[in-house]
Amino acid sequence: MRLRLLALTLFALLPLRQLAAAEPFFFIQLSDTQMGMFTDNADFAQDAANFEFAVTAVNRLRPAFVVVTGDLVNKPGDPAQVAEYRRILGKIDRAIPVYSLSGNHDIENVPTPATIAAYQKIFGPDRFTFRHAGLWGIALNSTLIHSPQQAQELLADQDRWLRTELQRAKDGGARHIVVFQHHPWFLKRADEPDQYFNIPLARRAAHLALFREFGVRYLFCGHYHRNAEAVDGTLNAITTGPVGKPLGGAKSGLRVAIVRDEVIEHRYYELGELPVSIDLKPKAAKAAK
Repeated sequence: MRLRLLALTLFALLPLRQLAAAEPFFFIQLSDTQMGMFTDNADFAQDAANFEFAVTAVNRLRPAFVVVTGDLVNKPGDPAQVAEYRRILGKIDRAIPVYSLSGNHDIENVPTPATIAAYQKIFGPDRFTFRHAGLWGIALNSTLIHSPQQAQELLADQDRWLRTELQRAKDGGARHIVVFQHHPWFLKRADEPDQYFNIPLARRAAHLALFREFGVRYLFCGHYHRNAEAVDGTLNAITTGPVGKPLGGAKSGLRVAIVRDEVIEHRYYELGELPVSIDLKPKAAKAAK
């Protein structure tokens, strides 16, 4: 009896997170489908073929959700490219939530209220949040952060909204607050010089400080058309290569991210090496086999 009481007492003293461990799940990140990029807008045959292949993989693997991190098309607002993107995206099983984000090729390199409104009319909000189990996803309009010259008020509005959503996520007990957007915050170092493929340091530093304040650890981005991973303290900046045309000797593909209580594990798969299924067992358990 004493041993039983002792065991019950120790069980009661375990941290709540251990008692309420969530089941792991995975999501898929697609990026830069960019209908028309392979042929500079002459057609989108190859872009569509790659996207179709990725969608077939999504339906086979059955992720909890899919996030497409921008540059859905190559020519902003092009009716044929938009229609093809939507046609192929529509093949994803309706039971799998899909979240499409804007990129610079969707709202112009220097967006205006008009180009953002045009995007919203076709695709919906350019910023939003979503939840799955203990993950709270925050999707941002990163082109607005990168080049806000023509839409300063919209950027200020997004910044206010972002702080509110981060507070909501923290107050809501999110296990993971994950930021998704098109442009990488940084590719190698948090203080690296400004370039086309990252967020300018003046706005980067302020946003990274905000993310640290609210315990954000994972930033999933695209835009680079190849892969890059960088760490700054607790922040993990994950840049995912394209479903569409790659650059710099990279290969087209997609990223699978496994969400566990304490960590998000992720891997980029080239289209030619996509798995048949996703094994959610912890790495230690796999190694013990």
